[in-house]
Parts: sequence; structure tokens; C-alpha cells
Amino acid sequence: MFDAASLHFALPPDFNGVLSLSDGEQVLLERCQGFTDLPNRIPLTADTRFPTASAGKGFVAAAVLRFIEQGRLRFEDTLGQLADFPIGEMDPDVTVRQLLSHTAGVPDYFDESVMEEYDELWRDFPNYKIRKSADLLPLFIHKPSLYPRGERFQYNNSGYVLLGLILESLTGEPFDRVLEREIFAPCGMADTGYFELDCLPARCANAYISCEGGRYRTNIYSVDAKGTGAGGAFTTVGDIRRFWLGLAEGRVLSPDLFRQMCAPSSPEGCYGLGLWLDSGSRVHLEGCDPGVSFLSVFEADSRQVLTLVSNLGQNVWRMARELLKG
Repeated sequence: MFDAASLHFALPPDFNGVLSLSDGEQVLLERCQGFTDLPNRIPLTADTRFPTASAGKGFVAAAVLRFIEQGRLRFEDTLGQLADFPIGEMDPDVTVRQLLSHTAGVPDYFDESVMEEYDELWRDFPNYKIRKSADLLPLFIHKPSLYPRGERFQYNNSGYVLLGLILESLTGEPFDRVLEREIFAPCGMADTGYFELDCLPARCANAYISCEGGRYRTNIYSVDAKGTGAGGAFTTVGDIRRFWLGLAEGRVLSPDLFRQMCAPSSPEGCYGLGLWLDSGSRVHLEGCDPGVSFLSVFEADSRQVLTLVSNLGQNVWRMARELLKG
């Protein structure tokens, strides 16, 4: 995926974030530049916990697949069968597989084909009220379906909110507690979690949005107060490496289910089950929120990992294209 030249990659001088390259357990390169707290100039480190936006969908998908493997859930179970929460006008025959693969057609509370910026959501609905997945239900359950279930792929945030709620229905626990037990602990991800923005633990990076006059403001009024099934986890570059290796080494899923996670789940061919698909055996997780950009690419054959994260919402995708071969 990357070669010796990648180890000499120079971060752009204005970049604020962390770059990590690893080959299996071996860290080949980690570069940290900028600050976790801009006004107080607290430097970023490899142990800084960054917000990841939609990358958390991969964690939710892994937990759902783990429940399927344990026999606690089936791909063809439906929303109507599983929900102990209101589903409003949504199609009760939408399946777990369709939610995982973004082919369910459920109404999307943040439809990226219509809305440009995530903070548009909070003009009429205060973001500080979003502290669990169910808090998002009023934003979409009474809207019409986007298309008939199974018709096509269209990236959908609401589908993963519903998957998080399904995990809660099955366990009686908050979905993030389920992820801690079923995903983070087996993978050794001790620094990963879902934290409230007004009560962040140590080593969490503030995320910043640029303003007029070269100033920056934090994103605390622009995103959910706490992450949901759609995203919002905090993690480190080391923990995301542990996640990929945990999947590849069978600590979370069997090899067969991991292959399904990495295989096309619709004719469009760009998405598996919780993971974006690249060329060959390369898959990735990504997330973008106001002030947040996150990309982690995994080469399943070689077990190499590239992770780039910025708490100024900078273009980590352009940097990744420069680093990756082909």
C-alpha cells in the first residue's frame, strides 16, 4: 500500500493533526503536528483522542455482525420485529442487512445530497439535546422514505442510528457500552469511547472551525453533544490500528464474516458492511464533521494501516492520495 518513500512524507506546514503508518503491529511512522488546544498551544501527540465523525459506523457494523455470528440477530430480521422504539412512518420490513449496506431507503436526518453542512441541523433543534441515539428519532421518523427498500445504495446516517438502537433493544444497554464490551475490549482499544463534548476526559482534542479574521471557534455548537450510532466516537491512531488488526485476526469476527464486511453489498460496489471499499483488498473508514476529518485505510492482505486525522477539518484525503500507491 505504501513504500519506503512514504516514510519521508512531509506534512504540509499548516497541517494540524496526526499521521500514522504501520505494518501489522509495527509502527513505521507517526508524525504529530499542531495543537489539541489552540489558544493554550497544547501539542498533539500520538495518544491524543480525536473525534472521528462517521468512522464510528464501522464499530457499530462490527458489533451487529458479532451479534449475527452469536445467533442473537439475523441479516433478514426486520426493523418492525426488532424495534422497541418508535419507528413512525418508516417501512417496518427494512432488514438489518439493508441498514448495514445503506440500501434501506429510510429517511435520513442528515441527507448529504440535500444539506451541505452538518451544523445546518441545529438551526431549529438544539444540538445539546442529542446525548443518545434515540434523541435523533424526532428528526427523521415522520419523514417519507427516500426510495423503496433495497432499490439502491445511498449513504444514510439514520440507518446506523437505527442499528445502534437495535443493539440497545437487544441488550437493554446504551449502544456505546455494547461497543466497549463487544468491540473495544477484544481489540484492546482502551482509549476509544463516546464522550459528551461538555464533559470530555483527558487527552481529547478540541475540534475547530475557521472564522473570519483568521480566528477559530470550537465545534461544540455544530455537532451532536454525544455521538450516536451514526458516528461521533473518539479514538487514537493506535486504537484504530488495533481495531483493524482485531478484525483481521479474528478477535471480533470469524474470517468469513470479516470477508463479508469487506465485500460489495450492492451493485454500486463502493461499500461493504460498515466499510468503504477501495481497490483490491483495501478498505477504509472515514468521517467528516465541522472541524473534524478522519481517514483510516487498511490493506487486508498486507495488514498495513494508514491513518490521518485533523482537528481543523483539513483535507486528509488529498494527503492520503499522495501517500498511497496506485
